[in-house]
Amino acid sequence: MASFGETEPPAAGIVIPEEWSNAAHTIAYDSISCSPPIALVCGPKNSGKTTFSRHLLNVLLQGYKKVAYLDTDVGQTEFTPPGLLSLTVIDKLLVDSLSWPDLTIPCLKTPERCFFFGDISSKRDPTTYLTYIFALYDHYRKEYCMFDKIERHHAGVPLVINTPGWVKGIGYDILVDMLKYISPTHVVKICISTKSKNLPVGVFWLDEDDSTSTTIIEVNSARQDSFKRSVLVQKDARLMRDLRVMAYFRQCFPSQLNITTIKELANALAAQPPFEISVSSIKIKHLHCQVPKTEIFYSLNATIVGLAISSESGENLSPCIGLGIVRGIDTFRNILYLITPVPPDSLEKVDLLLQGFIQIPTCLLQVQGCVSPYMSANVLPSD
Repeated sequence: MASFGETEPPAAGIVIPEEWSNAAHTIAYDSISCSPPIALVCGPKNSGKTTFSRHLLNVLLQGYKKVAYLDTDVGQTEFTPPGLLSLTVIDKLLVDSLSWPDLTIPCLKTPERCFFFGDISSKRDPTTYLTYIFALYDHYRKEYCMFDKIERHHAGVPLVINTPGWVKGIGYDILVDMLKYISPTHVVKICISTKSKNLPVGVFWLDEDDSTSTTIIEVNSARQDSFKRSVLVQKDARLMRDLRVMAYFRQCFPSQLNITTIKELANALAAQPPFEISVSSIKIKHLHCQVPKTEIFYSLNATIVGLAISSESGENLSPCIGLGIVRGIDTFRNILYLITPVPPDSLEKVDLLLQGFIQIPTCLLQVQGCVSPYMSANVLPSD
């Protein structure tokens, strides 16, 4: 009976290099007398950006009550399931070791605000991707960048921004646009020994004539080979995404319920009474593709959808409050059956379902002896 820990050997605790600690302390204490830092962490794929960001969060929490975290890596999210762009406010220290999460201890947090992008890469729609990031940053600026006129100092919340490892081609252009819009106080560039994979030196996102007060900090990847060269961390990205999806839907059940294996989760989800949602009360939007009206129900069945609330401003900025699994659709009653950990009072606000390319983990659908209702051939009535 496979458990999460048995799916992949646990990663050993990461030892934070002195170079990383010095960089984090520079960011945390370089701005005590001015505004809280806004630090953007960038570098090649698998160079350790998330690990550094977590360490920086912990260092900042030693001097601030709260720290905001803007996660722009839709493929390897930190506090949410994949496919989401999110702003999360952290008020407690994080565990530094990268032990694998399991079904009983999901490494997930409820974001302050998030959008469902619906894919694991920005490649399909860079414009919408950047629009969501800018909106999240604007929300941070509005809610957490304050100046205390009485005490005459900034009373805001620091911001850590984690970025994807796609730093070439269009990925590089997206990063440049992000940097120009946010104008962070600090930019941490993680480098490896293979220089061709690294970002350019200096303030690469600005023209030569542009001035900036940004502090650039370059550090080497924490992982080294036998020749003391900084190298990439090898990890199974798809497995990590599946782990986060399963940990998310584990939240459908009480924590004291004994669900610690993939088989137990699959059986629990198959037996879970779903929410009924009237199709006439919601709008359905397909992201990154077009679906004929006659095929909408079939395209939704057995998929993961973003649960969103339509924007009152009419802009394409519908905040997402969680994810759901569409486990069946009654076309005669026009009822959609949904499994989600989102509480009923919040679910009542949802009027928009967003379908992207975030899939139910295959391991959940292939449990021996378990026939999931959302895999049944008869979920769409034919008579």
